[in-house]
Amino acid sequence: MYRYLDSGGKVIYVGKAKDLAKRVAQYFVPPERLTMKTRLLVSRIADLQYSVVDSESDALLLENNLIKQYKPKYNILLKDSKTYPWICVSPGPFPRVYLTRTIVHDGSRYFGPYSSVMHARYLLDFFRSTYPLRSCRLKIDSQAILRGKYRPCLDFHLGKCKGCCIGAVSEQEYEADIEEIVRLLKGGVREIVAEYRSRMTEASGMLDFEAAQFYKERAEALEEHYSKSIVSSSSDVNLDVFALDFDGPDAYGAFLRIRGGAIVQSLNLGLRSNIEESRETVLSTFIAEIQSKFGDLAHEVIVPFMPDTEIDGVAFRVPVKGDKLSLLQLGMKNAREYHLNTLKQREHTDPDAFHRSVLEELRVALCMKELPVHMECFDNSNIQGTNPVASCVVFRDGVPSKKDYRKFKVKTVIGANDYASMKEIVSRRYSRMLAETPDDLPQLIVIDGGKGQLDFAWQALCELGLEQRLTIIGLAKRLEEVIRVGDPYPLFLDRNSQALKLLTQIRDEAHRFGITFHRSLRRKAQVQSALGSIKGVGPRTEERLLMHYGSVARIAAAPLEDLEGVVGKSLASKIKAQLNERTDIQ
Repeated sequence: MYRYLDSGGKVIYVGKAKDLAKRVAQYFVPPERLTMKTRLLVSRIADLQYSVVDSESDALLLENNLIKQYKPKYNILLKDSKTYPWICVSPGPFPRVYLTRTIVHDGSRYFGPYSSVMHARYLLDFFRSTYPLRSCRLKIDSQAILRGKYRPCLDFHLGKCKGCCIGAVSEQEYEADIEEIVRLLKGGVREIVAEYRSRMTEASGMLDFEAAQFYKERAEALEEHYSKSIVSSSSDVNLDVFALDFDGPDAYGAFLRIRGGAIVQSLNLGLRSNIEESRETVLSTFIAEIQSKFGDLAHEVIVPFMPDTEIDGVAFRVPVKGDKLSLLQLGMKNAREYHLNTLKQREHTDPDAFHRSVLEELRVALCMKELPVHMECFDNSNIQGTNPVASCVVFRDGVPSKKDYRKFKVKTVIGANDYASMKEIVSRRYSRMLAETPDDLPQLIVIDGGKGQLDFAWQALCELGLEQRLTIIGLAKRLEEVIRVGDPYPLFLDRNSQALKLLTQIRDEAHRFGITFHRSLRRKAQVQSALGSIKGVGPRTEERLLMHYGSVARIAAAPLEDLEGVVGKSLASKIKAQLNERTDIQ
């Protein structure tokens, strides 16, 4: 176990290694072989401390405890600031069973934590409906009962409590219910149901049908409640399941504890790595955190890939088929759901921080030096070379800035030449920006298209001397592949990453804006060719007709008498005759 310290003696990184010399040497290599964040860590190392432990298990737990103690800047840190709920069974006579977020070392027994407070409350409601537990906070002992200190509450009269405060139930009988609840919380539901079925059969054999009915109802209640948690056909399955969903430097973990084929505990956690860490290391950190919360792991642990640590008495398995693969898939589903919910919550509660994190993810993915707070995207639009136009949409801080949108008519290119059109538009856009607002150049330009469009846009930037001042990429539609200048291989971003979603959003917005402009020009061109070619119809007459009828198609369909009332008899006959000869008016 080793610790890196800065010049002020503050711990900035905690790690573990079998061969300390080999592990430390991996940091002190030529800078170009390290990531930027790792280079920053190495530049701040002033001292090294280490400790020797007996096993990898001890090293894993010690590392986890030291990270919690020192909160080093460059370690994988838990992103969850909330306190998870636990189910507590209080000590002493007539224990209470209640929900808490605070652990007090007073002899109480704690079960959890639960990532969903609704699930914990649902469990408590089930216990209280099945077992006559007290809900009061009275301090009940034999002396208080003998003195008649308390009076029974409404729960006693409703049959929800047996009245332990007035001595209506013995301490041994009440404790039996408590111990059964503890067994349920530990995952012993199948054994308890089997015991009730056996007692039911025994009681009915002795003709004690009232007791038999009680055992039958208790067994059915347990089976009905826990049937939703049974995830394996095998009744003796005891497993722990770990799943991770990665999103750039962040990871979202889901843990499931399976006992007797039923999920008895689950927890979701978020982790963030401030330097580049392997997936195996992130998984080991997640396992250590769960081990510190839940205690010893099962003898068999299901994982999506092997961690970079070993734990005595624990066998890690990566399943490929069967029930265990289904359990891993269930864990991955929980991890992805937790990931999506976290992003939605972050977007609603702190949209600025959310957009900044997405921009940082995009910056890292594209290896940019600056954060792309100002992005622009270009798209060409034409049909067989007619009315060629282009659009430029602008995003600032990850959101559309519609007041900065621009649309262009292609002026120098004849016919359907997307490459030359793209070069013209990019050149016009940034030559004007250099003349008017040179300090407002974007950090990132996105070209809707492949290598051809990107190369011509890059030529325009080089001619303007901007090739060193900004980053330009192409985004191909078919596979959403990112094309980079000078790189023969496309970059494929994770399809679930927020960075790719932002790129596709700005690309789709540029396409929408461009096609809308193109359609408006086509409509105007159609009107001009239909009415403007008729002798005697000038701009004012054309405007009056369109204001009255709304479209050329309605003018063509209007009765001659009605048209004569607008433009006169002679001109109405010319308009009607020529429009009826056209077949392209609908």
